[in-house]
Amino acid sequence: MGPGLFEVGGEPLNHMFDGQALIHKFDLKDGQVTYYRKFIRSDAYVRAMAENRVVITEFGTAAYPDPCKNIFSRFFTYFRGIEVTDNCVVNVYPIGEDFYAVTETNYITKVDPETLETLEKVDLCKYLSVNGLTAHPHTDSDGTVYNVGNCFGKNMSLAYNIVKIPPAQKDKSDPIKKSQVVVQLPSSERLKPSYVHSFGMTDDHFVFVEQPVKINLLRFLSAWSIRGASYMDCFESNESMGTWFHLATKDPAGYMSSHKFRTSAFNLFHHINAYEDDGFIVVDLCTWKGHDFVYNYLYMANVKDEWEEVKKAAMRAPQPEVRRYVLPLDIHRIVKLNVQTKETWVWQEEECYPSEPLFVPTPGATEEDDGLLLSIVVKPGAERPSFLLLLDAANLSELARAEVDAIVPMTLHGTFKPRRRSSTPEPDSS
Repeated sequence: MGPGLFEVGGEPLNHMFDGQALIHKFDLKDGQVTYYRKFIRSDAYVRAMAENRVVITEFGTAAYPDPCKNIFSRFFTYFRGIEVTDNCVVNVYPIGEDFYAVTETNYITKVDPETLETLEKVDLCKYLSVNGLTAHPHTDSDGTVYNVGNCFGKNMSLAYNIVKIPPAQKDKSDPIKKSQVVVQLPSSERLKPSYVHSFGMTDDHFVFVEQPVKINLLRFLSAWSIRGASYMDCFESNESMGTWFHLATKDPAGYMSSHKFRTSAFNLFHHINAYEDDGFIVVDLCTWKGHDFVYNYLYMANVKDEWEEVKKAAMRAPQPEVRRYVLPLDIHRIVKLNVQTKETWVWQEEECYPSEPLFVPTPGATEEDDGLLLSIVVKPGAERPSFLLLLDAANLSELARAEVDAIVPMTLHGTFKPRRRSSTPEPDSS
């Protein structure tokens, strides 16, 4: 999943999260690979194509009123409230037996994994007390999906809700309709929620990091209705609050208020890993300072007693054997790091830009890195400018590539779906 259109009617879309969502599929069957792609038929896309302009405000692009409407029509449009985008550009993952394209708002889009057709727009606010959810949920082995989002309660009270969507139902009913909030975490500020991109989950606990990157709700509401603004225009930083770690139990779900902990301020990009070892919870985070990403923030909580320590020191926490390898972020190459021995393996090719590598374990594998890494690689200017790359996850040696006679825009995230039936759609690159 990723952005596929960055201009509508001569108007640019300013941020990677703003480009109209384009879903891609590489279908591997009988030694052959077929490439498909389609635009998600979101309201944001369909209306933009019909009106030849940006109609709904995106993450970094403000939509302006229809110039054909008079001032009275515009005035009443503002009073109908903020129109939230359904441009599900960030990720795609299964819920029950279905697949959904998602972004970070309250809308998700059901898609057909075979034909890539857009099937249904779903408003999560109808089933959950949230204003939006992250595009990075966690899925248990039984198919249960957990996610987190902020919510506004009575008197503009603000909190963060961890939600649970059950696995596929025996009666074939929709799991989303049976979703629920399992635990609520407090906010450090009443009118300024932290930006939430991901969270941590172990076998028994949830870890939520409340960072100093904030959304100013008053600015958000007033700026949107008066002069037109994007989500990014309403971001601000409050380093004086520091960074708060929140911990909750998973089953039964409950907030561990005694384990709330404050550190000096840092900005969180993404959770890399979370696990438990000998009574401790260890969370590896990708943080940033200025324009530099840092991969060494380790948080240790003794969940049996009181807090033990929080350290900013790389690789000092216990590293169980099953957590030995990580894939650091790098748009120019694919890197595998053994966090115990510091040995690295690299796949790199001149003028090539790989997407996020997706690990597919060998069926029945016993070793952590027994399987394949899949990545969509963009090679601008080449005769065949894009290809699906298959690497041996053990040593990053190339096993195969499937080249495409089309430019594949850089993707963000995706998933692997094992084949369950032989029928496939006709190729469509529309």
